[in-house]
Amino acid sequence: MNDTIRLGLVNLEHDGGPEETPGVLPDRWRTTYEQVLKPRRLDWLGMTELTYSQSRPDATEPEKAAADRRWRAAQEMLGMRGFRAEMGQGRNPTGVLIRESTFRVRAQRHHPRVFRTPPAHVVLTLPDAPDVPILSAAFHSSFCSPVGRQAEAYELTALVDKVKAQHGADPGRSWAACWLLGDTNEYPLPAGEQVPQIDWDSPAVTDVVHRRHRALKRPDGSWQSCTFLDELLHDCGMHDAARYAAHHLGQSGALAATAGANRPDQGGASRIDRAYLDAWSVQAVETVTVLDMTGLSDHHALIVELSRRKLAEGLRRHYPPLPPGIPAA
Repeated sequence: MNDTIRLGLVNLEHDGGPEETPGVLPDRWRTTYEQVLKPRRLDWLGMTELTYSQSRPDATEPEKAAADRRWRAAQEMLGMRGFRAEMGQGRNPTGVLIRESTFRVRAQRHHPRVFRTPPAHVVLTLPDAPDVPILSAAFHSSFCSPVGRQAEAYELTALVDKVKAQHGADPGRSWAACWLLGDTNEYPLPAGEQVPQIDWDSPAVTDVVHRRHRALKRPDGSWQSCTFLDELLHDCGMHDAARYAAHHLGQSGALAATAGANRPDQGGASRIDRAYLDAWSVQAVETVTVLDMTGLSDHHALIVELSRRKLAEGLRRHYPPLPPGIPAA
C-alpha cells in the first residue's frame, strides 16, 4: 500500500487531435499517456478535453467506435478505470480515471443540465475509511459565459454541501470529502498569488471577445478579471491545494501559471487550472507540482500528492478543519 496518493489534472489540448487513420492514435496523445502520465502512476486523474474520447448520441458509428477505442486505450495504458461525463453543448467533455487498487468506486453521477460541459463526478471511498464518501469531480467551466460559469459554480457547491461539520457535532448527519479539479476558465483572487494579474486594459490585449468572456466591465469602462468561482468555493469552506502548498508548505512553485503564457493577445499567463479540496483533505497535501506540458498542450498539468495516513485521519475527522479563508502571503 502506497503512503502517497497522487491526484492529477490534465487538459490535453483537444485530446491530442483526431486519429491520423482509423486505429492510429496521434503522437501527442501517445506521448502524453505513455511518457508523461503512465510513469507517475496516478491514483486519480481528471481530464478536461476528451474531444475524441467521447461522442454525442447523434455521432456516426465510426465516430463512436473511435471514441470508445481511444478511451479503452487510455484505461489500458494507465491501468485505471475510466468514467466519461455525458456530452453537453461544449465539444470537450470531461472524464476521470481511477486506480482501483487505491479507491473503491461507489457510483458515477451525471449532471446533464446547467453545465455547458458536464463534470465527470465519481463517488469513491478509501479502504482506510470505507464509510466516508469522497465526492470527486473533474470539471471544465464554460469558456464563453461569466454568467454561465456562476450558475455552474453554484451547482458544484451542491457537492461541497455534503461535507458536513466536525465529526460528532451532529451524529445524525453524514459527512464526506469533496475534491473538485478543473479548468475554471477564471482566475484566482489576487491575494497571495505570484502570477501577475492580467491587465485587461493593456493595448496588448487584442482578443476582445476573449476579454469579454473572462473579465467584467466596471462602471468606469475598465476591466476586472472574473474570480467568482474562487471566491465562492472559498466562502463555502473549500481550499485551493496549490495555495495551501505555497503558503503552508513553502512550495512557491505550486502557484505557477498553468496556461496562457504564449497568448499575450488574451492577457498572458494565468493560473486557471486548479484543484479545490475540502478543509480536511487539503491538510493531507504534501506537494503540488505544475508539470510543464510545452509541446503537448496549451495547458500545464497539475499533480497533487496527498499523505494517505493524513487523508484517512481527515476522513475520520481526527483533526479539525482548516478554517476558511485565503492566505494573503
